[in-house]
Amino acid sequence: MSKEGKIITSGNDASLQKSKTKGPIYLILGCGSVGFTVANELKKLGREVVVIDRDKDRVKTLRDQNLEAITGWIDNPKILEKLEQSRVGTVLVLSSDDDSNKNSLDVVKSLFPKAYIVTRAADPIHKEELEESGADMVLLPSNVIANATIRYLERIESKTHAKELLNIIQGAGEGGLAIIAHDNPDPDAISSSLALKEIAKTVGVEAEILHRGEIGHQSNRAFVNLLKIDAKKIKGDEYKEYSKIALIDAAAPGANNPLPEGSRIDIIIDHHLSNGRTIEADYIDIRTDVGATSTIMTKYIQELGITIDKNLSTALLYGIRTDTQEFKRNTSSADLGAATFLYPQADHEILTSLETPPMSLETLDVLGEAIRNKRIKGSNLISNVGFILDRDVIPQAADYLLNLEGISTVVVFGLGEDQIYLSGRSRDIRLNVGNVMFDAFGDIGSAGGHSTIAAAQVPLGLFSGAKDKQTLLELSEEAIIKRFFRAIGVEEKEE
Repeated sequence: MSKEGKIITSGNDASLQKSKTKGPIYLILGCGSVGFTVANELKKLGREVVVIDRDKDRVKTLRDQNLEAITGWIDNPKILEKLEQSRVGTVLVLSSDDDSNKNSLDVVKSLFPKAYIVTRAADPIHKEELEESGADMVLLPSNVIANATIRYLERIESKTHAKELLNIIQGAGEGGLAIIAHDNPDPDAISSSLALKEIAKTVGVEAEILHRGEIGHQSNRAFVNLLKIDAKKIKGDEYKEYSKIALIDAAAPGANNPLPEGSRIDIIIDHHLSNGRTIEADYIDIRTDVGATSTIMTKYIQELGITIDKNLSTALLYGIRTDTQEFKRNTSSADLGAATFLYPQADHEILTSLETPPMSLETLDVLGEAIRNKRIKGSNLISNVGFILDRDVIPQAADYLLNLEGISTVVVFGLGEDQIYLSGRSRDIRLNVGNVMFDAFGDIGSAGGHSTIAAAQVPLGLFSGAKDKQTLLELSEEAIIKRFFRAIGVEEKEE
C-alpha cells in the first residue's frame, strides 16, 4: 500500500489547519521513546506541539495525553503542507529510521524554509549526511545518553567528595582546623580559605586562616579590609596547635607555605599541580581544568547546600575573576557556572571599588626597573627589578611586560630580605611556565605553577659569600638568568 493509503484521519487532525493562536508550533516527526519524551517536556513548558507518526496506537496514546497528533508518514508532503508555514518554528525529525529522516528533512526544508530543523541519526556517518543535507542540528542518541550518564556520575562523585571533605573536617573536633594559604595570599587563596572556614562552621568546627608572609599588594589589602576577612599571620609552626590542617590554593607542603616539605597533612585543595613534589594527605582535590580554587570551593558550597552571605559570595566571585583575569585566562565552564551562581548575591559596590586600586610608588618604581633591566632572547624576556619591600609588585611587573610586542614568556625577579622572588607568565602554547620554573629553581628553592602562570622563591643564603648588596645583586642575577634560559633551552651567549 502506498504511503498515502496509510494515512488515517480523524477529527483531531483539524489541529493542523490554520490556527488563530499566535505562538510557534513545535512539529515532531516520528514519535518513538525519544519523540514521546520530548513532546511531553515541551508540553510542560507550555509550548504548542504537533506530532506526526505512522503508528495509530501511539498516536491514540498521545491524544489521550492531550497532545495534538495525527497518523501518517513523516515525509508525506500532503500532511505537512496542511500546517501554516509561518507558524512552524522548530521541526524535530526523531524517528529511528535514517532514510525516513533524510526524506523528511528534504520535505521540511522545502515547506518550512525558515524553521529550525533538528534531526536524529543512528551513527556518525548518517549524522554527517544529514548535516550536509541542511539540518541545523543532528542528534546521536548514544552520545546524548553517554553525556547525560557522565554528567550524572560526575554529580554523584562530586556529592560524595563533598561529604568526604565534611567528614574529615568534622574529625577535627574541639582541636580545630588550621587553613593554610600560601605565604603571600592573593584573593583566590583568601576567598577559598574563607569558604572552607564557612564549611567547617556548618559542622561546629572552629577554623582559622593562617599565612606566613605579607598581604602586600594594595588591591589585596583593600580586598581583605573591605570584606573584613580575618587572616592571621604566623611566624613559625603555630599550625601544630590544631587537630587538622588544610592547605588551600597550594598543592604541596614547603612550596611557598610554612609547612615542612614532604609533611603529611589532612586536606589539599588547589587548581595547580605539585610539579613533581610528593604529596600526602587524607583528602586531595587538585583540579587543573578550572581557573581558580574559588571555583572548586563554590562547587562544594553548592553540593553541600550551604547558604552563604554577601561577603563570602563577593569574595569567591572576586577570587575567580582575579585568577582568571576577568575570565580571559584558563577559564572553564565550571568557572563561568560558579560566577553565575555567585553574581546575584555579591556586593557589586565593593567589586567596583576593587577594580581600580591606587598604584603605590614602589609599584611604579619596580615597573620602571623591570623595563630598564629587561633581557630578551627571542620571544623570552627576563628582568631583575633589584631590591624590593613588597613581593606582590613582582607579578604585576610580569603581567605588564607580557604585553610587549613579540614577547610570549616573561620572568621577573627581585630580592627581598632573605629570598629572591620570581614570577613567570607565558602565552606560548608550546611551553609550560610552571614546569620551566620548577626545572630552573626547584632544586635550590620552591617553585611551581601551571602552563601560563608560575612563581618561585630562592633563599638568599645560597649567595651568602657576597660582601655587599651590590655584589649580592650581581651574583644572584647571573645565576637566575642563566638557569632560566637553560630551562627553556635557549643558548646562553648574547644575541
